[in-house]
Amino acid sequence: MSPGLSNVTCMSSRLDKSWTVLDSHQTAQGNRCVDIFSRPNGTFGFEEFRKDPEDMGAWTPISYFSGREYPSEGDAVDAAQRALPWLGRLLDG
Repeated sequence: MSPGLSNVTCMSSRLDKSWTVLDSHQTAQGNRCVDIFSRPNGTFGFEEFRKDPEDMGAWTPISYFSGREYPSEGDAVDAAQRALPWLGRLLDG
């Protein structure tokens, strides 16, 4: 695993219960997370979350990326890296 990268589980009401989270990446500070997921229809997507003390530690969705569909997990990860500069820095380590 790259420095500054950790795996976590972030689920939100914005993620449909039928979707499967394939990977989650969290910043070293523990205040941002992105989930990469698959859907039953064979498409993939991602969503970004934040965690603030005033949210009592709950992950709160902060973007509306989950509605976008990608044909592969790799395409979803590439799109997430383009949309979220912090994620690209983590994954490029």
